Amino acid sequence: MQKKLHIKKGDTVIVITGESKGQKGRVLEVNRDKNKAIVEGVNLVSKHTKPNAKAPQGGIIKKEAPVHLSNLMLVDPTTGKPTRIGRKLNESEKLIRYSKKSGEEIK
Repeated sequence: MQKKLHIKKGDTVIVITGESKGQKGRVLEVNRDKNKAIVEGVNLVSKHTKPNAKAPQGGIIKKEAPVHLSNLMLVDPTTGKPTRIGRKLNESEKLIRYSKKSGEEIK
């Protein structure tokens, strides 16, 4: 069984520590095995590429590198500030995520 994570694809997160501290972005991909996520516009690295069909000129391109999940915090949809995540059962006995800061359900 796969472990439950506090961050999912499509969430808006903020980086709380590291070189990209304070940057916000949308999660593009989550790697459960390595506990890392790729966030849009965060932790950009330069990658040298040979000319190919995608980049006919080749050269240096900027690309997002994975960030460890412990360095990311979900942004509360109502307040726009970082928040911790809780889980609780709703009326239909389904486990949902909610914001500890505002108590709102996170879609």
